[in-house]
Amino acid sequence: MITPLRVLPALLLLLLTGCGEEGQTRVLRLAHGLDTGHPVHLGMEFMAERLAEKSNGELTIAIYPNQQLGTERQALELLQIGSLAMTKVSAAVLENFSPEATVLSLPYLFRDREHVYQFQDSELGREVLTTSEQFRLRGLVYFDAGQRSFYTKDRPVHTPDDLKGTKIRVQLSATAINLVKALGGSPTPISYGELYTALQQGVVDGAENNPPSFYTSRHYEVCKYYTLDEHTATPDVLIIGTGAWERLTPQQREWLQEAADEAVVYQREVWQEAELEALEAVEAAGVEIIRPDKGPFIEQTAPILESYRDQPAIYSLIERIIAMAPENEG
Repeated sequence: MITPLRVLPALLLLLLTGCGEEGQTRVLRLAHGLDTGHPVHLGMEFMAERLAEKSNGELTIAIYPNQQLGTERQALELLQIGSLAMTKVSAAVLENFSPEATVLSLPYLFRDREHVYQFQDSELGREVLTTSEQFRLRGLVYFDAGQRSFYTKDRPVHTPDDLKGTKIRVQLSATAINLVKALGGSPTPISYGELYTALQQGVVDGAENNPPSFYTSRHYEVCKYYTLDEHTATPDVLIIGTGAWERLTPQQREWLQEAADEAVVYQREVWQEAELEALEAVEAAGVEIIRPDKGPFIEQTAPILESYRDQPAIYSLIERIIAMAPENEG
């Protein structure tokens, strides 16, 4: 099923093709919404370099950051119709196209970073990446996007009660919306590119994201409270349109997957460094870092996981992921 393209002008579709031929080189065009200093963008740059090396210049990637070609949802729609080859999206956005991706954004499903990596590197993790193929979207790898936490303008958040009555920006994701509702806030979906202005103008009182995104977006200039409740470990997902994938030769597919896998290792190292640097930088800029008791947050969001008991396929995934937690080994 192809979802309707909403915003991008028709002229752009005429100018862009997902895969371009330039002499003896095939170019894959990759669009995303992050700043060029973001660790996930750096991971994609590393992937592009490794792919060019592996293919001796036969297969390359051209990256379009900062929502140059639209929002994450619009980029997915461009992949579906073949006007763009690749994109990076939050798994929270992907759940609109693949129901199984919902598990990646559930609150407090993952115990810690080790648990996240264990899942992502497993056969089950690969299995979840392929569930969107029926929608013409093929997942290649997960990029570490850390853990998401709340940041607010005028009211520090120490407990869920502090979120009551606040308008919190969320991604266009039913799971994200339900999470904020469970904690007493008022979820407000807004495009990431429009969020800085929305915070300035009081359209929303706060938002939630990981430390590097909070920093590179400069949202810390407006929001002076950052509460590390770490409610979700929603990854970013690197996706290629199935049409673009099928046009690659077997050798080109192997080069691309290898380059993406190597980029994951590099990006995880860059991410962990960026998290520490981001927290230090925003604190130096006057942001109050709050480390709350996570217990009340876990308790209030627990019904979200339980609500999937009537969806056996999703709940089975939840149980399998929980069983992977390092503390449950053996």
